[in-house]
Amino acid sequence: MQSSLKHTFIRLIQSHQGILNSICNVYFKTIDERKDARQEIILQLWKSYPTFRGDAKPSTWIYRVALNTVLNLVKKKQKEPDTHDLEALNNLIIPPLLDDDIQQLKQLISRLNQADKALVILYLEGYRHEEIGQTLDISVTNVSTRLNRIKEKLRTLYKKYNHESK
Repeated sequence: MQSSLKHTFIRLIQSHQGILNSICNVYFKTIDERKDARQEIILQLWKSYPTFRGDAKPSTWIYRVALNTVLNLVKKKQKEPDTHDLEALNNLIIPPLLDDDIQQLKQLISRLNQADKALVILYLEGYRHEEIGQTLDISVTNVSTRLNRIKEKLRTLYKKYNHESK
């Protein structure tokens, strides 16, 4: 029985690893931080898996657990003095296959507040507004409004970034 549960859980995690990677990539800058966060998320998912009743879609459940875990990790990290900000910036993981615009977008998203990052991750993962609202427990109208504000904020950051770098 335990073996069957384990195999089902592993398949579930494998089929939804994009969610885990997206969350870790947006909230953490270094490889080590991302690996640690991913391990912690999987641990929390495993602990709560026996109580998952299937009321929500598995992807929604995974996203909620992952986001709550990451936000707790971020809170812990903020309490610690951060002495390696410059080092972390130098160690940003940017896959070589991505072009400059996508890399820049990732960096701009990392500057958003926690709630906006969560919304953007879901949007970029292809979730519909209804699914985003359900996952974040906000109305569809609020999703649309916040997405428009976030897009404007990203445009402003983009213009500022490009102006400063020239």
